[in-house]
Amino acid sequence: MKRWLPGLGILAALGVAPACKKQGPPAPDVWAVVNGEAVKRDEVEKYYRSRVTRETQEPSQEEALSLKLNILDELINNEILLERAKKLSLEASDGEVEDKFTEFKSPYTEDEFQRQMKDRGFTVDDLKRDLRRQLSIQKLINKEVVAKVTITDQDVTDFYNQNRSQFNVAEPQYRIAQIVVTPRKDPLLRNRKNDDATTEAEARHKCATLLERLAGGADFATLAMDYSEDPTTATTGGDLGYVPESALSQSDPALKKVVLALKPGQTSGVIALRDSYRILRLIAREAPGQRDLADPQVQQTIRDTLRNRKEQLIRAAYLATARDEARVTNYLARQVLESAGKLPAVPGIAEKK
Repeated sequence: MKRWLPGLGILAALGVAPACKKQGPPAPDVWAVVNGEAVKRDEVEKYYRSRVTRETQEPSQEEALSLKLNILDELINNEILLERAKKLSLEASDGEVEDKFTEFKSPYTEDEFQRQMKDRGFTVDDLKRDLRRQLSIQKLINKEVVAKVTITDQDVTDFYNQNRSQFNVAEPQYRIAQIVVTPRKDPLLRNRKNDDATTEAEARHKCATLLERLAGGADFATLAMDYSEDPTTATTGGDLGYVPESALSQSDPALKKVVLALKPGQTSGVIALRDSYRILRLIAREAPGQRDLADPQVQQTIRDTLRNRKEQLIRAAYLATARDEARVTNYLARQVLESAGKLPAVPGIAEKK
């Protein structure tokens, strides 16, 4: 033991002594450290700016700090999960990232894409790094969470018996898909072809072309994804889901009249409304009454519900366990707490004006 004493004396004289070393303060731009990896202010600020758009009212200092704390917490969780994904060799490949980048970019023209990036303060490298993180974490969740979710036939039966009233349809329902065409330029356009009619003549010509293609056997959902100008339903093939008859009564009378006249599998002609043109397809019609457990749709609904519940439960438990095992220091939270809700005006920590 004595032969180690001189060495310890030298370390002490140099002020090294690793076991007793006190951790110094972080760099001013570091808002958290996760397993030795810094999460910096700039990253939090980028996501903050992307969530607080110019059209919304400027948040108060308290609201801004609360949102930044939430964003930082998300980034901390992501860093923990990304590290686990790397350890399990689940990090997304360059090819997977490029494919996702192309998919993300496809709804936009090049000018629209560049404007979106500029408005959010993101570069292409920022976006690809974010996509790699998302894909890697999703691969981890699929392996560690989704793969562990099992739903048995008994689970389905028990749920149905406990929730029979949920499957008693009170009124007729119609599952409808739509293709929407507007005679004006739409800045929120999100179809796969970036196809946008901007005048009455263009809109009428587009509708006639779509009807011709549908008559020739083209798939309705594919045409909706490629050409529908409704930003909400284009990505789902125009599917509106099941619409109760009472909701149809509150819509344009022309729409209700067409839907009631259609048989499942039929497609309407062009419906001229006040601000747009519609082409509708009736996918299915449900009569009122109690749905039986043997109904495939009832079975699928129950399985989806139970799977989502279990997945959320296991995901929360997995994240809590991963966070317990990580070394996390949230410097931003400390600053907010120590200043009673206000950040002191020091370089790198003070709020931007």
